[in-house]
Amino acid sequence: MRFRGNDYDGDGITIAIIDSGVDKNDPRLSDVEVDGWNISLSATGHALLGAEFHDNNGHGTEIAAAVHRLAPKAKLFAVKIMDARLKTSADLMAAGIETAGRNGAHVINLSLGTPNMGKALLLRDCCALAVESGAVVLAAAHPKGERAYPADLPETVGAASHPDCPLEKFYYFAPHRFPRKERGNLTGKFLGHGYSTSEAGDQGPYRGSGMATACLSARMACLRQALPKETPSGLIETLRQLALTPVPEIGYG
Repeated sequence: MRFRGNDYDGDGITIAIIDSGVDKNDPRLSDVEVDGWNISLSATGHALLGAEFHDNNGHGTEIAAAVHRLAPKAKLFAVKIMDARLKTSADLMAAGIETAGRNGAHVINLSLGTPNMGKALLLRDCCALAVESGAVVLAAAHPKGERAYPADLPETVGAASHPDCPLEKFYYFAPHRFPRKERGNLTGKFLGHGYSTSEAGDQGPYRGSGMATACLSARMACLRQALPKETPSGLIETLRQLALTPVPEIGYG
């Protein structure tokens, strides 16, 4: 990533990928350090940590490959919270965020979310703890513009995508330009469907807000490398300054 006249590759930065795990044997990840574990919930609701984080679905590996492509020197930390059918829960997401933040992650990527408002406070508490530890939390916005957590929380960066925009570009949706009551009218133009199947190519089988979050996480890692003393809020503001802000009057360009 080019920033202020220099190139950055995420060297020295740890990116936590909270997803379905990561396949360390994937050839796209042959030159990157991948560590991590899995999290499950006991019958009493307590988080249980395990050392095995192999990806049984492929989604987490695709996210990791997208992150690695843009931040090739960053260390990847896999936090497996999904089963082979990509099923998980808000409680596991919260446990994953807290685990990543407590173990030194600089950037936390969640290419998923929940519309359950009843879990918003739990997720917010965990995101706040991660931010206090110095991490930046990025999460996928709802593909149809509806509420999703933790993407809609003030402590996080929510990422959305547009099908006509290259994933190398990212867009910051300013609340004053796109009030929540109008998002339904913007869905067709500004938000792509999450995880839609596409032709085989550089981006793999997944597109949409989840993959956009991965690309944004990689860029955030490069910003963290460039500005090692900056706070999470400062890094987010810098990212907003670099982003393209859609203007309804003249289109989204």
